[in-house]
Amino acid sequence: MRKSLSIAIATVGCLFGMSLVVSPVQAHHAFAAEYDGKKQVHLEGVVTQMEWINPHTWIHIDVTEPDGKVTSWMVEGGSPNILLRRGFNKGSLEKGQKIAVDGFQAKDGSNRANGSNITYPDGKKLFLGSSGTGAPADPGPGK
Repeated sequence: MRKSLSIAIATVGCLFGMSLVVSPVQAHHAFAAEYDGKKQVHLEGVVTQMEWINPHTWIHIDVTEPDGKVTSWMVEGGSPNILLRRGFNKGSLEKGQKIAVDGFQAKDGSNRANGSNITYPDGKKLFLGSSGTGAPADPGPGK
């Protein structure tokens, strides 16, 4: 009896372990869970911080509105590994640097966006990669 129970437990453990190895890793959230693909944003501002953390990078920028009011935004990008593969590195954005960001605003209307592209004043563009399953295609600059 004990031997049969031990074999059964070992078999279940192996099957469970195999399912973890064989199953694809799921994303921790889908784009549509947090962001609205119809709320495109174009932000022009100054970098205040760049966070290289998993599972997504975060760019913090201060945007000066036409009335002079400064609004702080958080822009989510792809993982550090993905950005490195696209030519982006820790020196690509520095505090005080002016940039333009295209992306999609958070569904809750907060000053958070899922970034698509960054454009530097000289016109150089970096793809941030709208992250998460279901992210819309690149909106293009200023759209």
